[in-house]
Order: sequence, then C-alpha cells, then structure tokens
Amino acid sequence: MDLLASAVQDYGWGDPSFIPELQQRTPTGQPEAELWMGAHPKAPSRLRSGDIGLDEHIAHDLEASLGPAAAFGQLPFLKKVLAAAQPLSIQTHPNLAQAQVGFARENDAGVPLDAPTRTYRDANHKPELICALTPFDAKCGFRPVEQSRDLMACLHSSETAPLTERLAQEGDDADVLADVLQWLLTLDADDAIRLTSGVVHAATTASDGPWLTEIMWTHRLQALYPGDPGVVVALLLNHFTLEPGEALFLEAGVLHAYVQGAGIEIMANSDNVIRGGLTPKHVDVAELSAVVDTTPIDPPVQRPTSNAHTFDSPVREFSLTRLVVDEGYTATSTGPEILIATSGGFRISSGDAAFGIETGTPVWIDASDSEWSVEGDGTLFRTTVPSWAG
Repeated sequence: MDLLASAVQDYGWGDPSFIPELQQRTPTGQPEAELWMGAHPKAPSRLRSGDIGLDEHIAHDLEASLGPAAAFGQLPFLKKVLAAAQPLSIQTHPNLAQAQVGFARENDAGVPLDAPTRTYRDANHKPELICALTPFDAKCGFRPVEQSRDLMACLHSSETAPLTERLAQEGDDADVLADVLQWLLTLDADDAIRLTSGVVHAATTASDGPWLTEIMWTHRLQALYPGDPGVVVALLLNHFTLEPGEALFLEAGVLHAYVQGAGIEIMANSDNVIRGGLTPKHVDVAELSAVVDTTPIDPPVQRPTSNAHTFDSPVREFSLTRLVVDEGYTATSTGPEILIATSGGFRISSGDAAFGIETGTPVWIDASDSEWSVEGDGTLFRTTVPSWAG
C-alpha cells in the first residue's frame, strides 16, 4: 500500500482549476484535463515511498500486486479524474479484436506511437464508465431516427433540408444513421460550413419545445468549432446532464462526447480514441465508420442507492464503487485497488502500514494487502478488478 504520484494531462479542453483545487494546489491558469491513475505506458503513476513506477512495481511481482488479475499480465484498468471546461472530441473506442488488428496494422506500417496521425496507441479495448463529481453534460449514443426527425422539424428551415432529407430515408435506424454519419463526415469544407451554419441559424428561431438543451449546445459547439460537421453529428446524439454521483457506462462502439464538467472515469487500460469531429486532432473517418455502432441506444443513468454503491460495469477489467464514509470503513481486497478521496480526509491502514489521505492523492493497494480500513469522513472512489474476472 502506498500513495501515488500521478501525471496530469494538459489537453486544451481541460479545466484550469478543478484538478489543482482537488489536490489543494494553486492553479497555474493552464488547462489540466485528466489526472491519470494507473500503469499505462504513456504515463504510469509512481509509488511515492520508493519513487518507482507502478508498472515496474507490478512487473516485479505480478501475483502479489494483482492477485487473480495477474492473468491479464498487467494492471487491467486506468482510472482518471476528468475535468472538462470545453467539449472533448466526438469519439468512439474499439472492441478488443478491433484494437488488436488496428494496433498491429499501424505497427506494421511503421507509424510511430506518438505520431499525431496514429489511431491505435495500444492493443486493448476501452469500455468506460464516467461518474459525475459536478453537474456533467455528455452526448452519448444515437437517439432513434424518428426523434431526430422531430428535432429537425422543430427547426423548420430550408437551410436544414439536406440533413432532413437524409434522415427521411426508409430503412433500419442503424443503416440510416450510418449513412447520415458517413455523409456528414465526408462533406467538403464549403458544404460543411454551409450545413452547420444553416443548422445553427435555424436553431436561433427555436425558442421553446423539448429540444432547447440540444439547440443551446449546438450554438456553443459552432462557436468553438465553426464549420465542423461534428456540430451536426452531436445534434443526433442523446444529451445527458448527470448530477454528482450519477454515472454512465459506455460499451465499445458508442459514439459520444463529454462536453462539460468533472468526473471520475474508469476504463480498461487503453488510450485508443477514434475521433469524428470537434477537435484539431486527427480524425480517421474510415476507421470510425468501421468501429462505430449506429444502433440507437438510451444508456441508463446509474444513481447511487447506498453509501457504498458499486456501479454496473459488465466487464472483466474494472469495478468502481463510490464510498460515502461516516467515521470509518473496512474492505477486503480481492485484487489490486486504487482509491482517491474527492472530499473530506482519511487515515488508511493495512497491516502495519498507515498514513493520511488528502483529497486528490491516489492510493495504491496491492492484492496481497488483503484488507484495509479508513477512518474519517468524506467521499472515496474505490477501483478494483471484479472477483470473478481472474
């Protein structure tokens, strides 16, 4: 058991204050987007007592570190504090087979891992769960075509006719949406500007109705990414506003964009992101079309039902529990764990080891630690590997 020093990613969409204030640091004014807690080779955390990389620590004794999860050959999850002041890209993630094929293909082609045009950074899939720490807005999954037709009818403008006509096609919803998505992402620059400007202009006339949140975000996205077809793609996705403690789980292939707020994000140990817009980074339309699932979905918002609530994430790599602690809590470890306090203060003990936990400082717990206890009051997020996953 040890405290972790973890890297912060300074992506441009990051909130300059949330992560430093969580860690009781003075903000520098620069964006701080993600605090990475784990052993991903891009930015492995370090154990503070020995100043050794978590990846090195795990490799030294897989069984002691990971227990039954040693079958993965590495720490199978990556945990983050995500803080978005501006929208992230519209994106999706591959399943395991797609990631393995894509990673090998780019390796064989000699594309450097750090190349800006690289799509696959590793050979792993990336199912993920986001739990809100603040009110959190997200676009997630395509809504049924009939609902998007209704939205376009509310805009009632000839400027949106090309999109309305595409959505009016007969056929299965997934096929219609796949055609619309491909069309939007392959528009030439002039047509994309004309369509996005037309949609936004039409939206200025919609002063009431059920789609005001979507329309408001269309204005904001166009202001940030004028002429980007992702502005229109986002209009076809479900919009969620999560309250603190609420969560969404996303399977591979689900198109989504986190647009504002802070949360705890947990995923398989991967950095594979296939982008479709709202970003200056590489957009790989062909790969996105191959990976994305355009079947309409309405992912359930998960709400905590107890002070020790484990969210539903039907994957082998991770399990996330939100602990609202009053005085103390004791847990039995079934695998490797990473804890982080987001409020309050705690003292943690396991065997002969004990130390204080401040908010924003992650804690690593080896599988061999067996049991740990905390004393204090506040909120902790506990990540481990499901006991059935080994």
